[in-house]
Amino acid sequence: MQRKILVWDLPTRLFHWLLAASFLGAFLTAESEYWRDIHVALGYTVVGLIAFRLLWGLVGTRYARFSSFAFGPAKVMAYARSLLSGAPQHYVGHNPAGSWVIYGLLVLGLLAGASGYATYNEIGGEWLEELHEGVANTMLALVGVHVAGVLVSSLLHRENLVRAMIDGYKRGEPGEGIRRLGWVAGIALIAGVVMLWTRLI
Repeated sequence: MQRKILVWDLPTRLFHWLLAASFLGAFLTAESEYWRDIHVALGYTVVGLIAFRLLWGLVGTRYARFSSFAFGPAKVMAYARSLLSGAPQHYVGHNPAGSWVIYGLLVLGLLAGASGYATYNEIGGEWLEELHEGVANTMLALVGVHVAGVLVSSLLHRENLVRAMIDGYKRGEPGEGIRRLGWVAGIALIAGVVMLWTRLI
């Protein structure tokens, strides 16, 4: 019998919302000389958060690990067909389509950070600045796809995925839940962001 189970640990949830806020802030301050230092600090924050997520994807809890959402093209296509059929496949953690969006956001975030660093330090010329802008715009579009996917999945599966990324709970079988919240790693993540901003601002 299904019940509320803990799926998303604290570090994963903190990473998710901090990355969303940092990317949005960086995007909104991109064209302003006045906010240039804030834009750069937010960019460094994005890269630092992704570095943490790459590590947490190896040593984190069950559904935070990359091994739990390493889906190939066949799985993605099968999941897409299940959505169109009206009988969507249910996944306790990330679904196949969502997993590809997540990987895309991680790669684009790192590319945006690297090209932004080069642009800020006047390395590589104008083409890198254009690359930085293009990557940021592509990342924003992918964020839009992610938000749309969350809304569609929430409706089709009749579960609030936004709330799940806030409190960490979804519905599932008792044995499918995780057992540790990750307080130490969560506090370390917050401390790392605070230390970074203390040095940059």
